[in-house]
Amino acid sequence: MCFSANASFGAGIVLSVISVASIKKVKRPSQFAFASIPLIFAVQQFTEGLLWVSLTNPLYAYLQQPSTYIFLFFAQVVWPVWVPLAILLLAEKEKRKMIEKILVVIGCLVSLCLAYCLLSFNVQAKVIGFHIAYAQDYPSGLNRYGGLLYVIATIVPPFFSPIKRMWTLGTAILISYIITTLLYTDYIVSVWCFFASVISILVFAIMYHINISHKDPIKVVALLNK
Repeated sequence: MCFSANASFGAGIVLSVISVASIKKVKRPSQFAFASIPLIFAVQQFTEGLLWVSLTNPLYAYLQQPSTYIFLFFAQVVWPVWVPLAILLLAEKEKRKMIEKILVVIGCLVSLCLAYCLLSFNVQAKVIGFHIAYAQDYPSGLNRYGGLLYVIATIVPPFFSPIKRMWTLGTAILISYIITTLLYTDYIVSVWCFFASVISILVFAIMYHINISHKDPIKVVALLNK
């Protein structure tokens, strides 16, 4: 299996390079949150890499608790808000903005709830086979309904964005979620975040096409003036 400290660190390095390229494509302040998605995933993958090390090497056991909480903070608190908000900031059509705003509100509620649980209940990470399993002593009702709202907040926003090719990001994340749920049921948090981090490379492609679409009108005016 490919899930290991090396896989996490490797993904972090690749995502760091992609994030630099993506952020360089930013032309407006409203694009920065979306363009920085690979950078946040890079930090998250480096964190899980440290967690792998702490769980497999007693010399680094002191890193286990902070790495666990930092990783879960990104996975459960940051993403439900960041994804819909970043896509909302790119939207220009008012009808689409209303839907995206509703998704941001849902994301905020999920993040606040999971932040409370992260601080109030026991969480533990352990290596099982080639994966990290996160044991979270959250209320069962929250896991059921909170999980559904989490999926809505993180997967649905791309499908309501007017940005071309944004649907490819949503589709890829949806497929990765289905695969993770079916094949890695006990490791959803870790494995889905890994898949999503790799998929976030699509952010660079979307930023590239956003810039191309913004340049087109200028080119047309230039041609008309010749």
